[in-house]
Amino acid sequence: MLNADRTDPAVLRELIATELLAARERTGQLTGAVDDADLVAQHSPLMSPLVWDLAHIGNQEELWLLRNVGGRDPMHPEIDPLYDAFEHPRAERPRLPLLPPDEARAYAHEVRGRVLDLLAASPLEGAPLLDAGFAFGMIAQHEQQHDETMLITHQLRQGPAVLDAPPPPAAAAPPASEVLVPAGPFTMGTDTEPWALDNERPAHRVDLPAYWLDTVPVSNGAYQEFIADGGYRDPRWWTPAGWEHRTAAGLTAPLFWSREGGQWLRRRFGHVEPVPPNEPVLHVSWYEADAYARWAGRRLPTEAEWEKAARHDPVADRSRRFPWGDGPPGPEHANLGQRHLRPAPVGAYPQGESPYGARQLIGDVWEWTSSDFTGYPGFRAWPYREYSEVFFGPEYKVLRGGSFAVAPVACRGTFRNWDYPIRRQIFSGFRTARDAEVGD
Repeated sequence: MLNADRTDPAVLRELIATELLAARERTGQLTGAVDDADLVAQHSPLMSPLVWDLAHIGNQEELWLLRNVGGRDPMHPEIDPLYDAFEHPRAERPRLPLLPPDEARAYAHEVRGRVLDLLAASPLEGAPLLDAGFAFGMIAQHEQQHDETMLITHQLRQGPAVLDAPPPPAAAAPPASEVLVPAGPFTMGTDTEPWALDNERPAHRVDLPAYWLDTVPVSNGAYQEFIADGGYRDPRWWTPAGWEHRTAAGLTAPLFWSREGGQWLRRRFGHVEPVPPNEPVLHVSWYEADAYARWAGRRLPTEAEWEKAARHDPVADRSRRFPWGDGPPGPEHANLGQRHLRPAPVGAYPQGESPYGARQLIGDVWEWTSSDFTGYPGFRAWPYREYSEVFFGPEYKVLRGGSFAVAPVACRGTFRNWDYPIRRQIFSGFRTARDAEVGD
């Protein structure tokens, strides 16, 4: 459906409805898996109570679709400040007079009903928010992004497992450990993706020197070698800020790992299990990823290097929507949408391979890059500054590619994520790169 003919209003309405309903079904699964006491609890000061996310989803849908697109009067204007993400930091939200679970569910349900009525009558053209159904697509992505946030909260919560999913497919060994991306220009960003967000725009040409990139993300097994070699005890591999943070936070391994009886274990959604050596390493900060890359004699790729490896078709000299082409992600291409609740083994999804031969660039784990989060040349904040522009600067590092928790509607070759370099509760991993030498 993501490749539907968006010029046909009936087809576009069906696409929008499908994406909105898929997001709401997932929201229901994540909030319905626990009792009300769990919904109102704050499982980490880094995260909101799940009940805040639930009502915030409904509030943003009301603000953008019913009020901005539909011109409707506010349903409950008194709650707007409670669900303004910029007005109240996450650590403060449990102390707010939030809607209790039943009222939050009822509010989100009522908003959705009115939105579907609006969708049926909307022209889906004639204004920037309406063209190609942009505002509806933005809200579908917003809800799925909060679904990923709520899944992070599920990972942080203590107690028995409440979520389950089948294991991901087995890996097929790639032919090489790294791939060469030749020197030359490519088109980064997009002017044509109808639901792309402002930080993905505009398309622009970037000329890069040749470089080598890991074929697959760094695995748990490889990361254990870094730990065993004293990587967390040696300041040579860390930036000054990274070493300061590592020392202050007492970091010795990825988040959720523990050492028992000579074996590394991890906690994953309530299950404690041996760390699988062939899965991409998960829950590492930018500082940890950067230190590993230095230890390995390599570096983190720049954001532009990541995107060229993922999107550029050297034969046609064009940028694809996804590594495998312009068609939407299928289960044979990538691990997305909470389908498996864990990364697939490194080397999985050969059908999702990029033209240069790199795998798992979409899905599995968000991949840290060396780049600060900034706007592209010609960037224009739209439809509001607080989505991207207020975060621009060296405080945030860019992540690319999405994770197993990302829905296809919120994941594409141009999609950009960002976070503080200390963050590791997110579903983050990485791959490394190196400069090409003369003659490569």
